[in-house]
Amino acid sequence: MMNVFKSFIILGCFIFTTASFAKSEVIVDKARDRAIPVYISEPSNSSTCSEHNKCPVAFINAGYGIAHTDYQFAADIFTAKGYLTIAVAHELKGDPALNRTPPYMATRLENWHRGVVTLKFLVNELSSRYPSYDFSQLTLFGHSNGGDISALYAALYPSEVERIITLDHRRMLLPRNKNIRVLTLRGSDFLADHQVLLNADELTQYRVKHVPIENSRHNDMYDGGPKWLVDRMSKELNVFMRED
Repeated sequence: MMNVFKSFIILGCFIFTTASFAKSEVIVDKARDRAIPVYISEPSNSSTCSEHNKCPVAFINAGYGIAHTDYQFAADIFTAKGYLTIAVAHELKGDPALNRTPPYMATRLENWHRGVVTLKFLVNELSSRYPSYDFSQLTLFGHSNGGDISALYAALYPSEVERIITLDHRRMLLPRNKNIRVLTLRGSDFLADHQVLLNADELTQYRVKHVPIENSRHNDMYDGGPKWLVDRMSKELNVFMRED
């Protein structure tokens, strides 16, 4: 989709725990003059990953206006299960504001496409830096607008996506693809747009799971939400990640 060159600015913010090794950095896409903040967490079993036995990769895509580091509950689950986890800041200073005018499939496509280009750039950049991880079969996690970006990436690059998890995304259609497993956790205060979610017949054909969470609010579906909601989302994500 794009021709890019490598250039990295490492900020040097490192965290080490018994669970994983994590660092914040900024990766520069020189082709777009775009400095992308990321938070990269390696799993505790990283020593078992190799070019001949690659471990999986997950990308976390934040909701609009929420920090990319505010989904630690999900990052902890991914790293505990052996994933290299990359949380991405998609919205940068100077970017156009998210369009509030429907139809959103048209008016927000620029925003989503920018996010997809960012993800594709990071896949290309990080796959060479982390050769012991499999960037060819991604798990994409996204809240709200981050879920829309994840769904569009799967629509454009279906062979590169193994799983999608969305937290109450509402605008971009979920993939109808038998090779992609999908979990979408649904808040109770807003409805998704027409055809974003699968109908009853489609749910029998595809590996997609809708999970409504009663009394949950769209804007609370991150680390800063009520503890009971974060615990419920963690539980559903753990169950989904255990399934084949």
